[in-house]
Amino acid sequence: MMASTNPFATTPALATRADDVDVLFSASEFRTRLLSAIAEAKTRIYLVALYLEDDEAGREVLTALYQAKQQNPNLDVRVCVDWHRAQRGLIGAAASAGNAAMYQAFAQASSTPIPVYGIPVRGKEVFGVLHLKGFIIDDSVIYSGASLNNIYLNYHDRYRFDRYHVIKNQNLADSMVRFIRQEMIAHPAVNDLTASDKPSTKAIKPAIRQLRAGLAQAKYHFTPQTLSAGDVAITPLVGLGKRRNLLNQQVIRLLRAARDEILICTPYFNFPKAIAKEVKRALKRGVKVTIVVGDKTANDFYIAPEESFKTIGGLPYLYELNLRRFAKSNEAQIAARNLSIRLWRHERNSFHLKGIWVDKRYMLLTGNNLNPRAWGLDLENGLLIQDPQALLVDKFEQEMSNILQHTQLICTYKQLEKVEDYPSNVQKLMRKITRIKADGVLKRIL
Repeated sequence: MMASTNPFATTPALATRADDVDVLFSASEFRTRLLSAIAEAKTRIYLVALYLEDDEAGREVLTALYQAKQQNPNLDVRVCVDWHRAQRGLIGAAASAGNAAMYQAFAQASSTPIPVYGIPVRGKEVFGVLHLKGFIIDDSVIYSGASLNNIYLNYHDRYRFDRYHVIKNQNLADSMVRFIRQEMIAHPAVNDLTASDKPSTKAIKPAIRQLRAGLAQAKYHFTPQTLSAGDVAITPLVGLGKRRNLLNQQVIRLLRAARDEILICTPYFNFPKAIAKEVKRALKRGVKVTIVVGDKTANDFYIAPEESFKTIGGLPYLYELNLRRFAKSNEAQIAARNLSIRLWRHERNSFHLKGIWVDKRYMLLTGNNLNPRAWGLDLENGLLIQDPQALLVDKFEQEMSNILQHTQLICTYKQLEKVEDYPSNVQKLMRKITRIKADGVLKRIL
């Protein structure tokens, strides 16, 4: 039975009509909805993502933005991406000017250039990136963990599966735009990537430190509202670093609040210690826990055995070894059906889902991967939804059914491969990592 009290009753929130919360079920549907919203925008478009890629999908989105601006010159259009990620090529690819070259080319070809702001969360990409999510168009928020490129938008018959939600709420949209403008764009460390004379990272390092310090204390501002019949409560959360991280704190509260069931989605199985501890505690108090994670072949870093192997291709195997150890240590809970581990795999597609659902009343929509990197290094956000009237249960159960349709239930840890089962080059890499004790460091930054 559900707990009789609401553990988030004192959490400030915005009242939102349940009918104004839509769930999308595929990358192609997300792409269609995003482009349609851009074309129909009347007042503002704020897109925030880790990256806007220089490929067909990225160019389509940027072209749509410029067309919308041309049709309505008063439209407020701004894009925010990670500063470092925008100025390099893909991992393993030849050196290049990165996506910033595309932003500059579009701006130079237009009389009304659209700013693309590079947000430097840390002096080096490996120690922290812009992982904030949310596409705010007029009074709606399209929230997804997806970035903007071919695979996230389902080009060329491949997709990277994520979660996609559309929430119509002016106060929520205003709060998120206010954060973007005041806490990020207005800061001296943030520069327009379309400019030809943008500074070097070295030149703005003192400003980057100030930006990070400010973001670590920042939060979304809004006037709390009381729910009426037909409403759900939504609280936008933001977090950076381990200290005073409001998003991390609410994740822990969410797990502690569970009385019946927890469902966790994560693309990379590598829980921070705090989450692992709360999952263990939940199992001990009789909560049924389901973890949905991508199979190693559905990892965006996976390299098929017949392809040329690169060191980065070892990551999916590291995550699988983490999962195997977790499953082995919880074998009794798996056998008792208190713990369910489900591996997602669908043809050549990849898995990028994240989020938490507790007791069918509390949901966290987030881009947070629920791993140590997200927990302590990256700028993350999320939307905590309280649904005391069970108004969204049908929508979210439909979403979960859609997610689970391509999953396999793990009945024993022995279903997961061990090091000896891996290709020889992967075996060598895994043993080297273990020998030099690098796996602990990798777990903290990957």
